[in-house]
Amino acid sequence: MKPYKLVYLLLTVSCTLPAQDAAALFQKHCAICHRVGDTNRSPLPEALAVLSPKAILESMESGTMKQQAAALTPAERSAIAAHIGKGTAVKLETQSAMCATGTAPRTDSSYWNGWGVDAVNSRYQPAKMAGLKAADLPRLKLKWAFGIPNASAAYAQPTIVGGRIFFGSMDGTVYSADARMGCLYWTFKADGSVRTAITIGAVQAGKYAALFGDAKGSVYAVDVQSGAQVWKTKVEDHAWVRLTGAPKLHENRVYVPVSSNEEVPTSNPKYPCCTFRGSLVALDSDSGKILWKSYTIADEPKPTKVSSAGAQLHGPAGAAVWSSPTIDAEKRLVYIATGNGYSDPSVDTTDAIIAFDMDTGARKWHKQLMAKDNWTFACSGMGNPSCPDERGPDYDIGSSPILRKLSGGKRMLLVGQKSGFAYGIDPDNGGHIVWQTRVGQGSALGGVMWGMAADSSHLYVPVSDVLSKQPGGIWALQIATGEKVWMTPPPEPPCKGTRGCTTAQMAPATALDGIVLSGSMDGTLRAFQVSDGKIVWELPTLGEYETVNGVKAKGGSMNAAGPVIVGGMLYVNSGYGVLGGMAGNVLLAFSIDGN
Repeated sequence: MKPYKLVYLLLTVSCTLPAQDAAALFQKHCAICHRVGDTNRSPLPEALAVLSPKAILESMESGTMKQQAAALTPAERSAIAAHIGKGTAVKLETQSAMCATGTAPRTDSSYWNGWGVDAVNSRYQPAKMAGLKAADLPRLKLKWAFGIPNASAAYAQPTIVGGRIFFGSMDGTVYSADARMGCLYWTFKADGSVRTAITIGAVQAGKYAALFGDAKGSVYAVDVQSGAQVWKTKVEDHAWVRLTGAPKLHENRVYVPVSSNEEVPTSNPKYPCCTFRGSLVALDSDSGKILWKSYTIADEPKPTKVSSAGAQLHGPAGAAVWSSPTIDAEKRLVYIATGNGYSDPSVDTTDAIIAFDMDTGARKWHKQLMAKDNWTFACSGMGNPSCPDERGPDYDIGSSPILRKLSGGKRMLLVGQKSGFAYGIDPDNGGHIVWQTRVGQGSALGGVMWGMAADSSHLYVPVSDVLSKQPGGIWALQIATGEKVWMTPPPEPPCKGTRGCTTAQMAPATALDGIVLSGSMDGTLRAFQVSDGKIVWELPTLGEYETVNGVKAKGGSMNAAGPVIVGGMLYVNSGYGVLGGMAGNVLLAFSIDGN
């Protein structure tokens, strides 16, 4: 589920070769990764083809693929980009459909702010905010579509506050648009890709800002009215840093989870794996100043041994934080979920839930859900000596914990893992496991990927298991006990026979009164009755769209971002040309009868 696993392993293709020879070399050296079901989670060739040669070249020269392309000459990198990329880069000035001059932003008191809609990441939208009920779903019609330029995936979940919609993109552009009409108020260009959901809040006296992170380790505060930068803070200097989880704003502090894709360069046996440690950073909301930074691994990585390939190895490393933190205002704690380790020796804070004091950053408790889970790309092939000795199955906890209070006052922290288990743990007893329930087979891309949803009594768990013979499905569990209430298997996919079509449900769920919504890698959003799991509505999103900004767009697999419902409208991303999925680049907005 990790964003670094959305990359492609591009190998050498000479610029002096005829096209047919270049194609043969791509087939020989690259196609083994760029195929359906590959454990490296690389994009299919058709997803790569959506990108422009310029975008692919930038990836090799300064982006995710820099390490893999380091041994190539500039001419060879250009040849690879020309061979693979078939898309056309869209210039910023041609992609905008700006709101008419003088148009005042619409105001609306309903909102979906940030990743999980609330501080506890419930992904439950109450009726007064949703403005939609189950009976309204069949009346939803497309209001507008926005084509995200220079992208093979629509992976940044939108935020809606004050009648505006805010969302990021693969090329680093952040958009502010009218939530009902889709016309743009402003755009902002970050240094790297922006896949975090955006959080809106007060940062200075009288000033509200959009808060988000980019793929190069910087956090931004951008004025919601003008799009001007208020402040920018680099929270991590490691070369392989990236920010994927949405920041949380509480009182006057911004809490930022820090992750990385250092597992990628380990495919090169010469890479000195590994030196990154995940962290949680607290920033002053007025200035962006770092107030404290707490690492998920207490000890700094140190040299351990020299591999048989001559690489100096380091450890411990890893425990990246992929998801948005969970705020416990009652206890003044911040909860995070961590990923796997990268290298030996093993530590007890990988694949764990960690509670930090929100004022000081002191670690209060942690609970590991799987020990000795060390894994990198070095473990994907045979004989790479950088693969850790204590190798694990790569069972990150990539989704945000959900904090819920039960009748009687007992509290439960709900956790989903790629292992195929969902957990109820006691946040008031050091993370003691109250219950654990198997919902999936589990794998490096299995179990719970991006997130669950919870109302007052039930937890709704979409399942990926994309590498299995029977992917997908969604469960309803009792929050108090973990007891299975119902399970609905996925229906036959409408895209059957299409490369990248699968019934895996990787995207996070969203709950409303009476229904829960879950997107599928087959490009369909479905609504399930919370009483019995019956499918009561389906929204197919595959196909091409006429867009408000004039950018060519199509729908594809649904992944990474969940449906957002607010103010009588439904917003959903379609397109995810990685993890073996179908490429796409559209954000869709639906309203009742299209009004």
